[in-house]
Order: sequence, then C-alpha cells, then structure tokens
Amino acid sequence: MKFNYYMPTKILFGPGKLNALAEEVLPGKKALIVISSGGSIRKNGYLDRLITILHNQDVDYVVFDKILPNPVKAHVMEGAALAKEEKCDFVIGLGGGSSIDSAKSIAVMAKNPGDYWDYISGGSGKSLPVPNPALPIVAITTTAGTGTEADPWTVITKEETNEKIGFGNESTFPVLSVVDPELMITVPKHLTAYQGFDALFHATEGYIANIATPISDAYALKSIELIAKYLPICVQDGTNIEARTQVALANTLSGFVESTSSCTSEHSMEHALSAFYPDLPHGAGLIMLSEAYYTFFASNAPERFTAMAQAMGVDIETLPEEDRPMSFVKALVKLQEDCQVSDLKMSDYGIKKEEIPSLAENAHNTMGGLFELDCYTLSLEETIEIMTKAYK
Repeated sequence: MKFNYYMPTKILFGPGKLNALAEEVLPGKKALIVISSGGSIRKNGYLDRLITILHNQDVDYVVFDKILPNPVKAHVMEGAALAKEEKCDFVIGLGGGSSIDSAKSIAVMAKNPGDYWDYISGGSGKSLPVPNPALPIVAITTTAGTGTEADPWTVITKEETNEKIGFGNESTFPVLSVVDPELMITVPKHLTAYQGFDALFHATEGYIANIATPISDAYALKSIELIAKYLPICVQDGTNIEARTQVALANTLSGFVESTSSCTSEHSMEHALSAFYPDLPHGAGLIMLSEAYYTFFASNAPERFTAMAQAMGVDIETLPEEDRPMSFVKALVKLQEDCQVSDLKMSDYGIKKEEIPSLAENAHNTMGGLFELDCYTLSLEETIEIMTKAYK
C-alpha cells in the first residue's frame, strides 16, 4: 500500500457560498475572468455578482467570454495573450467545466512561451517540460459534472487535428474553489443529467483504475452513492436545493478521485467522439458508451463492480455471486432511464458506424495513457468492439 496524496485547493462548499468569496484573500490584484460564449453566466447574474465581490476588494478584472462547450486551443492562446496584455496576475474560471478547464490552460500559457500543444503528451503534442508554474487559478463552478474545481486536469481540443487531450500539473490545481449549489439551479434538465453522469463516470473509472488507492476508493464509492440517489431528483426538479447540494458534493468528490486515481479508457473513447463532433456534450458521449464499456469490464474486476452495485443501492445479498458484477451495469442503465437519457444515439450527432475504427484509433493515439490505467488492457480491436456495440 503505497501512494502519494496532494490536494492543495481550498474549497468553499455549500448553498450561498459565492458570497463567502468576499471574505477570502484573492491571489492577485487583477483577474482574467474566463466564461463561456453562451451568455447564461451574464443572464443569470453570476458575472455581476463576481464583479461586485472583486470591486469591493479593489481587484481589477477583464472578461474573456469566448469559451465553447468543448473548448479549443485557439481560445486558450487568445485568452493567454489577453492576460499578458492586460497584466493579469490570476485567472478566474466562472461556469462549467469548459470555462474552468480553459482558465487552467490559459493560466499555463500566460506564464510560458510557445504554443499550448508544445506541453501536451499524446497525439501531435511535443511533451515539452513546462518551464514556469501557471498563474493562480480560482474556480467558481456553476455545474456539477467535471470535478475540475478539485483536480488539476484540463481538457482542450486542438481543432486543426481533432485531438482532445487532457493536461495538468501541480500548478493547475485551483488555489481556491467555490462550489455553490444555488448557482446550479438554472442548469437545464438534460444538461443536469449529462453533467451528473460525467461525475459518476469519473468516480466509477477512478474506482476500477489500476492505480486506485484506499483514499480514492472512499471518495469514489460515496460519489457513486450520492449520484445514484439524488441525480434523478435533480433532473425531475432542478430547484430542489438539497438534491443539488448532494450532487454537487458527489461532483467535488469525483474531482478528488481524479486527483488521487485516474480516468480510464472510457474517457479516451469519448474524447475521440467529441473531438470530431464538438456538438456532442461530453457527458452524453460517456452515457452512450457506458453500457457496452462496463459490460466488457465487469468480468475483469468482479469485486469492484459488486462494490459499485452496492453503492448504487443494489441488494447484492439477494443475487447469485456470478450475477453481482453485472448488477452494477443494470443499475446504471436503470439510472439512465430514470434521468431520461437512455435513448441517446451517436447517429443523432452525425457519427457514422463506419467511422468507429478511425475514432478508436484516435482514442489510442491521443489519450493512450488512460488505456494503460485500465484493469485490463484493451487492444484496438476490443476498443472498436466496445464502440461498435455502443453505436445506435
């Protein structure tokens, strides 16, 4: 039993906690505020609330509002150039995972030379060492999905080559994160479900990864339990603050899993799908893959799958031992039905069945490292088989 534990982020968690940011010492005097291009952050008043807090602390700011749902390298470079030009000394990501991920990557490039892809491992990345630590990052999440407020990871697409690759180091942990479930009440029903399943899969993948630790296991099982119990309530009634809070906690716990274990190849496969089809929400792509993916792996980690089934509320004592691992998959499918996302189809987003071999190859070429963290190492042919079975 050997592992390292490093989790340097201060987290303000709970309903109304955005207001508590006013009492915090911020890590600089001028912020680059990174938000999406969608307009909801302004419309819902979250940007104005943040600006008031900054104003009251005599902190200057500039807003960068171009981030896409699947963020791209061009905007990382543009945001970093703006941060340098405006002499920003820290970065605030305000919004969902795409805004916070972009804030992390912008914070890296605001302090380092060259192109962002110089520092990426995988695909056409040059895997160069990062000379300088990133600017300090503050994360204010308005969704419960990625756990990025509690981990160092950021996922960006190089749009010219359709490579969607994760990156992170010790300096890309946020120094301060706000998780205020009141900011999540405005998330629409379908996005609540997609994001909740993304958090679930961070926990489940981290639990079956071959680098899981006792620490990550504890976080993962609690995250799975909370999502199974409370995500359907959030989908049915987005104003239920108790359910929103529990799912937000599950999401932050899944970020802890990301910090102490890892995603597995399910994420590599999804990154290939949404790299080529950026209109596909990440969580939706994971849902599409999940039944085929976890069915394949259930026999490779039966004890782990049984424990995940228990966390989802399955009474495994009533089942024959050989049926227990697959009871997790059945519970997963039932949860998707309860959250009204069981009918998602790759074909609805333009993905063609004949493209699957090349998409599987992209998954191995760009995010091959995650395949090495599976409890069983998939061949390219087995990856194609899983993705083909998932195709509808």
